[in-house]
Amino acid sequence: MMRQIAIYGKGGIGKSTTTQNLTATLADMGSKIMQIGCDPKADSTRMLMGGVRHPTVLDTLREVGVENVELDEILRTGFSGIRCVEAGGPEPCVGCAGRGVITAIKLLEALGAYDDDLDFVFYDVLGDVVCGGFAMPMREGYAKEIYIVASGEMMALYAPNNICKGIVKFAEEGEIRLGGIICITAARLRTNWN
Repeated sequence: MMRQIAIYGKGGIGKSTTTQNLTATLADMGSKIMQIGCDPKADSTRMLMGGVRHPTVLDTLREVGVENVELDEILRTGFSGIRCVEAGGPEPCVGCAGRGVITAIKLLEALGAYDDDLDFVFYDVLGDVVCGGFAMPMREGYAKEIYIVASGEMMALYAPNNICKGIVKFAEEGEIRLGGIICITAARLRTNWN
């Protein structure tokens, strides 16, 4: 049975690095995985793709139109067979980045990307859930398990608080749960003064 997992947390906390490490490890263990980057920066799968940025769903839609998009134009195979997708976003200062998440997931579904041989789908989701678009993976029932990347900083705790409020809200409407909080700690510098 396919598990759909969303990784949330404030911007810059380490969600993409954490997600790529999780998917790479699971793929090395033999799991079939699709990772969907839900950030307009389109950097969620870059290391899985050998540092190469590939076209996003929204870039492709703007270029060829929705009726002409083929699955292989937006889905690439990366490290250890991981299927990599980047939702992308609107041009700066134009449109809603959360809308890109909704558009990408709906298009992937329509093109048959969620096939039966997948063990995991990971959504690497930008920031906070105050934006309905970024709440979409949990709101629409795609992600059943939510993990939050956080640290001990105040703003890094503010986002998880809002995300947990969203989980409580959407849990009343369907099956969704907080899987856990992944704590990122800053490395402490040790100096030998001798």
